Amino acid sequence: MKAVGIFGGTFDPVHIGHLRTAVELREHLGLDELHLMPSARPPHRERPGVSAEHRLAMLRLAIDGGEPGDGGLDCDGLLADDRELRREGLSYTVETLAQLRNELGGDVALCLCIGMDSLVNLHTWQRWQELSDYAHIVVAARPGWHLPETGPVAQWLAGRYTDDVQLISHSPSGRVLVEAMTLLPVSATQIRENLATGHSVRYLVPDAVIQYIHQHGLYKQENS
Repeated sequence: MKAVGIFGGTFDPVHIGHLRTAVELREHLGLDELHLMPSARPPHRERPGVSAEHRLAMLRLAIDGGEPGDGGLDCDGLLADDRELRREGLSYTVETLAQLRNELGGDVALCLCIGMDSLVNLHTWQRWQELSDYAHIVVAARPGWHLPETGPVAQWLAGRYTDDVQLISHSPSGRVLVEAMTLLPVSATQIRENLATGHSVRYLVPDAVIQYIHQHGLYKQENS
């Protein structure tokens, strides 16, 4: 069964933590492709100060800038997906999953990749209990992770959680899997602060993205 993943975020700006997580998710899950999807208007946080168009352009540069075999990130199979930027209103994940499921049909495994902090607060998401109707939920976690033990999310996990990654590729949706991986402690907030104060972000952000930021005057003090 073909397997497709979604990895969303504001990507404000995209950095090596995002890219390393994306590469590992694709490899661990055996995904044919992983869609990195910038959010236009995230419901649970302030709207990004940098426009959706700039964030999408930086994401595309980060992915296209990988040079496999030459010490760069191997970004083969990673795609920049702008569907939430083209949709009006708040960026509700359940609507994105429904749209993708309609496009892919019922014989493709669809994986929504989120962080453990998002899983713990999943009950605050729009129509959150429907998410597993459209996709598997894959949680990227640090070693030593713990699932919520009480509350609505813990109850929802009962009957959905699995530790068998093979089940993800053999069914289109419905499971929750936790994958421990390398989550680099890179902060987009700190990167924006460094850029606003003129400090270097070299090796935290791909060179092509840094060049784009400077070329367009992004993250200066007035935008921070």
